[in-house]
Amino acid sequence: MPDVKRVVKIVTEQKVIDKPSGVEGFPLRRWSMELFMLSETGDEIPASVYSKATYHLHESFGKRATQAITSPPFRIQEEGWGEFDMQIVLTAIEKGGETTLSHDLNFNDVRYETRHNVTFKNPKPALLEKLRESGPVPGDENGKKRTGEESAKKKKRVDKGIDMDQLAENLQRLQEDDLLQVVQMVHDHKSPDSYTKNDVDAGEFHVDLYTLPDSLIKMLWDFSAERVPTHK
Repeated sequence: MPDVKRVVKIVTEQKVIDKPSGVEGFPLRRWSMELFMLSETGDEIPASVYSKATYHLHESFGKRATQAITSPPFRIQEEGWGEFDMQIVLTAIEKGGETTLSHDLNFNDVRYETRHNVTFKNPKPALLEKLRESGPVPGDENGKKRTGEESAKKKKRVDKGIDMDQLAENLQRLQEDDLLQVVQMVHDHKSPDSYTKNDVDAGEFHVDLYTLPDSLIKMLWDFSAERVPTHK
C-alpha cells in the first residue's frame, strides 16, 4: 500500500492568570493545545486517524510531565510560567505506527498555529478510509473512489483464501530478488484502474493492492506464500 501524506495543525493558546507564579518577573499563565488534521482546502477536521496523543512536557511538571489524551481534539491544558520545547507522540489507529512532533511552547502570541507534515506508511484499509476524510488517497486518482459495493467485493477476497493484510505483510518480507519479480508481475498484469508509482529517485515501488485485478492478487498471493511462512 502506498504511503499517504497529511498535515497536522497544532493550535496553542495562552493567557496570563491572576495567580502567583513564585518567580519574579514571570507571570503565571494558563495554556492549552489542540490538534487537528487539515483537509485539501486547509479546513480543520478532527484528527480521528489517531487514537492517542502523548504529550511529553518539561520535567518540572512532575507526575504530569507525560500525559496521554485519547480523543480528538486531544486537548491539553496546564498552568506555568516558563516556555519550553516538548515532544508529542501521535499514535495512529489500526496499528498504523507512531509519529513524533516537536513543539515550541512560547508566550509571544495569545494564539498561534503550527503545521507539521506527517506520513502514514503502508496504512491498512480501516486507516485508509479514515484518511479519506481529509483528502484522496492513492488509488482515488481521476475521481475514482471505492464505493461500498466495491469495498465489499474486495473484502470477499478473504473468503476466497486471500487475506489482503497478510498479503501486504508477506510482500514486505520478501527478499530483493523476489520483490523484483513482484514488480514485473504487477507491470505485466495490472489493469487500467490499478494504482502504481515507481519512485526511481527514492528506489521505491508503490502499489495499492486493492486496485489490482483478482487474477493478479491470486498470483501475488501464491508467489509470496511460497516464499514467506505465515503466522496465524
